[in-house]
Amino acid sequence: MQTLFFYGTLCHEPLLRAVLGHDLANLTITPGQLAGHSVSQVAGESFPIIHAAPDRFAPGLVVQGLTEADVTRLDFYESGYLYDLRPMTVETPGGPVTAMVYFAQDGAWQPGAPWDLSAWVAQWGAVTVDAAGEFLRQCGQIDGARVRLIWPYILARAWGRHLGQAPVPTTRRSGYGWDDIDYAPRPEGFDGFFALRSFEVRHRRFDGTMSETIRREAFVAYDAALLLPYDPVRDRVLLIEQFRFGPLSRRDPHPWVFEPIAGLVDAGEAPEDCVRREAMEEAGLDLHRIEPMMKVYASPGYSSEYFHCFLGLADLQDGDGRIGGLDDEHEDIRAHLMSYDEAMALLESGEINAGPLAMMLLWLGRERTRLSGLA
Repeated sequence: MQTLFFYGTLCHEPLLRAVLGHDLANLTITPGQLAGHSVSQVAGESFPIIHAAPDRFAPGLVVQGLTEADVTRLDFYESGYLYDLRPMTVETPGGPVTAMVYFAQDGAWQPGAPWDLSAWVAQWGAVTVDAAGEFLRQCGQIDGARVRLIWPYILARAWGRHLGQAPVPTTRRSGYGWDDIDYAPRPEGFDGFFALRSFEVRHRRFDGTMSETIRREAFVAYDAALLLPYDPVRDRVLLIEQFRFGPLSRRDPHPWVFEPIAGLVDAGEAPEDCVRREAMEEAGLDLHRIEPMMKVYASPGYSSEYFHCFLGLADLQDGDGRIGGLDDEHEDIRAHLMSYDEAMALLESGEINAGPLAMMLLWLGRERTRLSGLA
């Protein structure tokens, strides 16, 4: 059995349970402190770092009784943050104990503000616990380099599930909810940039009875923020064109598609902030104002992908043909400026064949008279 000293996010016991994959009943957990050290939030990040600090004490938890399998899971989780274990002497109410402590690799991170566990729990606790459960599915299957690549995307999927818990109207729907569902996840599936999850489910039918058990798979994606830029002075929209894998996989002869500006909502990010960021990255646009459109599931029969749609008011005097996108995300994006009428003609001809763009143009058609008053 091994003893570790935790000073940061793993002091949040729900996260420790998620990482270990079991409850904590067989562990001995006591408060402790590491002399000559301090805990700070990593500069520009949400997690902490422990570092030498004379005359200071780093508080935390001493956890005894960890198995080799427990430490393997902990190492896998921490490898995404470039941390390694070192033996240290930790003070406890019962006297000093030798415990292993996760220290950042040299030069990996810089300390920022003092670490505040309660503030981290309030902002990140539930989302990180959710993400850790998905992340640890891959323990033993991928290495640390791959861990560092996929962790932000797993956290973003968890953030989407967090956003998905917001209240929604049920004025005409049945009002059935999770109390009317028996859901059991299955171990098989796929984990990558996207995830495929297998499960068994029973749900309440409209006659009040429960359905038979149904085995299905669902495509687990992200919340995305979509933006249609519009210039009410010139009655002009900006569309982007880019190569897309969906049409490619369907063998479409022209897998370059007209779309709105769009991006995945990062963990902790508001969709409104996401569209402003993407407007600059993809089209170099500084938006005067954004208006919410609709919030919709892209394909609710099999996918969790969810769209937060916005109209962005902007000066679209020039920029036609501008090439944008981020090289590190393999983006190659061309901007197209056109009148609203031309865009609608492309929709009618079928050249615009992406559903989100179609519904956003139709929404704009309903609101053009009102928006012209803002010109």
